[in-house]
Amino acid sequence: RTGCAASRNVRTIAMLTAAVAFAWTGPAPLRVSTRRHRPAVMDDGLVADVVEDGPPAPLEVIQDMSTDIGQKFGPTAPAHPWAKPWTNLYEQEAVQLVKARSQLLKQPLKDDMANDEIFVSKDSIHILKHHGSYMQQDRSLKGKDKAQSYQFMLRLKVPCGEIPGPLYAELDDISNKWGHGDLRATTRQAFQLHGVLKSNLKDVIQAIANIGSNTYGGCGDISRNVMTPPVHFPNNKAYVYCQQYSRAMADLFKPMTDAFVELWLDGEKAHSVEYWQRDIGEFDLDKVRSHDNGNGIITGHPVEPLYGLTYLPKKFKIAFTVPGDNGVDLYINDIGCVVIMEPDGETLKGFNLVVGGGMGRTHKKEATFARAADHLGFVKKADFFEAMKAILAVQRDHGNREVRASARLKYLVHTLGIDSFRTLVEDYHGKAIEPWAPLPPWKYLDWMGWHEQGDGKLMLGINVVSGRISDTAEVRLKTCLRVLVDRYDLDMILTASQSLVLRNIAPADRMTVESTLKEHGIKMIDEVDAITRKSIACPAFPLCGLAMTEAERVQPDINAKLNAVLRKLGMANDDFVTRTTGCPNGCARPYMAEIAFVGSGPNAYQLWLGGSPDQAGRTGQPTSLFKMKYDDLEDTVEPIFTMWKTQRLTADEALGDFCHRVSIPAVEKYME
Repeated sequence: RTGCAASRNVRTIAMLTAAVAFAWTGPAPLRVSTRRHRPAVMDDGLVADVVEDGPPAPLEVIQDMSTDIGQKFGPTAPAHPWAKPWTNLYEQEAVQLVKARSQLLKQPLKDDMANDEIFVSKDSIHILKHHGSYMQQDRSLKGKDKAQSYQFMLRLKVPCGEIPGPLYAELDDISNKWGHGDLRATTRQAFQLHGVLKSNLKDVIQAIANIGSNTYGGCGDISRNVMTPPVHFPNNKAYVYCQQYSRAMADLFKPMTDAFVELWLDGEKAHSVEYWQRDIGEFDLDKVRSHDNGNGIITGHPVEPLYGLTYLPKKFKIAFTVPGDNGVDLYINDIGCVVIMEPDGETLKGFNLVVGGGMGRTHKKEATFARAADHLGFVKKADFFEAMKAILAVQRDHGNREVRASARLKYLVHTLGIDSFRTLVEDYHGKAIEPWAPLPPWKYLDWMGWHEQGDGKLMLGINVVSGRISDTAEVRLKTCLRVLVDRYDLDMILTASQSLVLRNIAPADRMTVESTLKEHGIKMIDEVDAITRKSIACPAFPLCGLAMTEAERVQPDINAKLNAVLRKLGMANDDFVTRTTGCPNGCARPYMAEIAFVGSGPNAYQLWLGGSPDQAGRTGQPTSLFKMKYDDLEDTVEPIFTMWKTQRLTADEALGDFCHRVSIPAVEKYME
């Protein structure tokens, strides 16, 4: 492939094929299918949609409203048709139509918030996600108690994971007044607040917005929290550009509807400007967002030029990093961006881009799978925003809206193949994507412990077990952070491994900061065992509606069991990346871990092995142990660790690399 010109024949053939497959005659009415859909893999590996006849029922038909609001391009009228097993022309899954009828993410949520119920309707649940909230119930309760336990989780939008001190203080107060009294750091560098009642939801969201943050974009079928390494190196230009462009993308891909302001702020502007706006004014992102290169990126919608009427098929995740630093799990994102500098180390040259990563899957549904992203190529600094818009437009127009389980960008990249996907992006972009710029090997960096910032101040990374910021009898982390924020005027950055980094600590305060942490029962990183340091878990029970078993609440015990087996085998100095989830949805990125436990039933887990120790470019693989009992964990892993110890090529061959090299079947044979 040598660019747009060289790929024109491929594109022409594909478009002719698409014309036959689509029989395209222009925008058509959309309808909700009454047939049951299940994704399947065809003989050629493409993700297809198998349709099973359901009970006869009248079709609900809604007219394509694109002509009413001036939308020229979008899911029913892609600017560049392309052959694939789905078309989005005549049938879309129900959530797409909920969004289409929502008046740009307002209804029926606006009406539901005005009534006296303690819950919102099914359609509002989907719309509420775009406002940063999930409705939950306490699954530890039964009967009437459970029916009265409706509550709401709020997830903040905090690009780069940055939490200014005043925002932490506000969240601390909010969690005590309106939540469960704790906070949770997520695997995408954001805070979640649990236990908010519907009657308090508006007050909480309003308070968060007025302190200079928001929840808009924390969830939903839009671009979510944009990630970067959790560091503050003001004199390192690569990291500076990494964070600046992360903030810019968070703003560029934000929804433009006034739904958030109308529902939560009574139509008024927030008291404070979002703090991540501070260094992105030079980009003039309103102009960038609406710029039309004539290739179909812009929908023509007067409010949502990029998203159009129905936004994206599903969630969309972006991360930035610098060469060598893979603490963000770059390859699990829809788009991963790597800063490439000129040889002088001061000037930004452009970005390497990876596309098509994602973790979500469903047990025993082979058409759903975890996937590490592919290398798309390099784009120059001047072309970066348009290239990112082009990728988003490709997913908007061609992502699967017929089967929600197959809606992520990873399925589109998998179905088309990276070369055809690249050509399609180039059609929207109007320029060739250049070859991938060579990079040094990746390293999994968590930035724990003390580090110099380069400006005379210090950073301190603090390990947080499974991201839970709370107070217990032994560890009073939540109180301690408030003391440090108030006393030393500190900010913090959340990490992709659910921990946090305190920044801008004066060297003179180092000893008192450390002693304050110890007084509150918080361990310094040299006191934290390596397994715990490299482990993360999703919340799971009791609030997650998808959880099949425990995750966060058993992760400390899992770590203890793993450490016990290592000590028994004389391997106390060995460690690995381990992750636990309560279901296969993959929120804690288990499929990238060297060893992972994926919930498959009550007290049961599917065992995965073989992810990269540096999270670099491959997923692990499932073993045949689909329902490993929790009580059998130590007996299960002991032969795996024994084989690793006795058959590894070198003393430092990582567990994930070893399992990948010898193959999962070989490991299972040894376990017999």
